[in-house]
Amino acid sequence: MREFTSADIACLDEIIKARRDVRGNRFLDKKIDDETLDKLLQAACDAPSVGFSQPWKFVIVKDAKKRDEIYQDFLKENEKAKEIFKDKELYSKLKLEGIKESYLNIAVLYEKSDKRVLGQTSQKKMGEYSVVCAIQNFWLMARAHNIGVGWVSILKPKRVKKILNIEKNHKLIAYLTVGYVDEFLDEPELLTLDWEKRKSMKDIKVI
Repeated sequence: MREFTSADIACLDEIIKARRDVRGNRFLDKKIDDETLDKLLQAACDAPSVGFSQPWKFVIVKDAKKRDEIYQDFLKENEKAKEIFKDKELYSKLKLEGIKESYLNIAVLYEKSDKRVLGQTSQKKMGEYSVVCAIQNFWLMARAHNIGVGWVSILKPKRVKKILNIEKNHKLIAYLTVGYVDEFLDEPELLTLDWEKRKSMKDIKVI
């Protein structure tokens, strides 16, 4: 088994720190070739999964009509969300998706097994968490290829599944927008806008 060097560690650290949640005002009209997309998906499939269940599915969405339908659902849900937050003016200015601007969208699904899964008998959500691990792998490999990813969470999962004709035994975990971008911001946008503060090690480390 290969042992990694300090240069490898530094490179991985740089990729992790350079990852961003990309919005529609950053995406370029540039094709992602199938070979590159397969590399990103393979990275996702190399993620850890409970009981080696690999419970993920990736629905590639390029169809403009379906994307527009999903975008319309976003608009409805975003109007509802705006009323929840105190700073409605700032919220209204935020670009929170890139459904139509990105080269492609991906619906990431959890496929529930019809048999017992090792390691999932006590914690039923472990399969879904495994899919999140796959998403993170995809995201980091995309950044290494200078491809942006956005996670659109202001959507109704049932509506997205209906639009994409997704079977009932699949659960929507993430709806991703994927494409080349004009730039990656030096800092997360919500940090620079003072929407949230960055937590320090003392904030998260419990001894």
